[in-house]
Amino acid sequence: MSPGEKLDPLPDIFILQPPVFHPVVPYVTTIFGGLRAGKMVMLQGMVPEDAHRFQVDFQCGCSLHPRPDIAIHFNPRFHTTKPHVICNTLQHGHWQAEARWPHLTLQRGASFLILFLFGNEEMKVSVNGQHFLHYHYRLPLSRVDTLGIFGNILVEAIGFLNINPFAEGGIEYPIGYPFLLKSPSLKVPCSCALPRGLWPGQVIVLRALVLSEPKDFTLSLSDEAAHVPVTLRASFADRTLAWISPWGCKKLISAPFIFYPQRFFEVLLLCQEGGLKLALNGQGLGAISLHQQALEQLRELRISGSVQLYCVHY
Repeated sequence: MSPGEKLDPLPDIFILQPPVFHPVVPYVTTIFGGLRAGKMVMLQGMVPEDAHRFQVDFQCGCSLHPRPDIAIHFNPRFHTTKPHVICNTLQHGHWQAEARWPHLTLQRGASFLILFLFGNEEMKVSVNGQHFLHYHYRLPLSRVDTLGIFGNILVEAIGFLNINPFAEGGIEYPIGYPFLLKSPSLKVPCSCALPRGLWPGQVIVLRALVLSEPKDFTLSLSDEAAHVPVTLRASFADRTLAWISPWGCKKLISAPFIFYPQRFFEVLLLCQEGGLKLALNGQGLGAISLHQQALEQLRELRISGSVQLYCVHY
């Protein structure tokens, strides 16, 4: 991409912001594009041993004076006889009636993964994969554009995501894949073993940032004989995204080209009987056919190109 060249306009649904790692609390940041139904905020961290309380505020602005309205105030309290969570709304400087949830699943000295899932009329919260509470909006969700985190909390990562596009009826929450992995640091090119191959229902998740002067990006799946039946390639020269067959044939994927310098992106591949489904930044973009035997024989996931990896989950 040449200097001064303009980016193609992208629909808001395709734009995600980079994750934040180890922010200093108190921490306040803008939510790119604001909140809307179908968006998630993931909070990964640990509660200190001596924690009294912390709060996560979804705010309508970030001014100090006057204090902004807070559409959703999520406030775990550990210092009381019975630890609990308070949710509330601040409007025109006045708190409304508190909503209280006992049996706090967060514990002092323990790590956690919290998902805030925003629906049309309410926010749902899961803690470590289990539903904990839901809170009906008292102010329009469209007014929220700022996230604030305060109090006794150690934050490892904050993620801004879309709901898993492959989730079908009966699943209340998408799976929250942590940004920080216990595996060695992710360097490009990256090779990950798939000892069991792929099976129906398995999801491959890749989150990364495009480098400042990108050339290409490739995700490939190969078998033990080093055959590569599945290759997903983004070309920055002609701004195309395509499936590449083992014989070099290219099948273009019709979608806005989202792989721009210094932009964050998320790739999801869902394995199902008959092939793989693809989604970018939470938007389903179709499938590629591959018989089940070939999927089971895949043994390596390889990522190369001009990207900085944040997460690879499979």
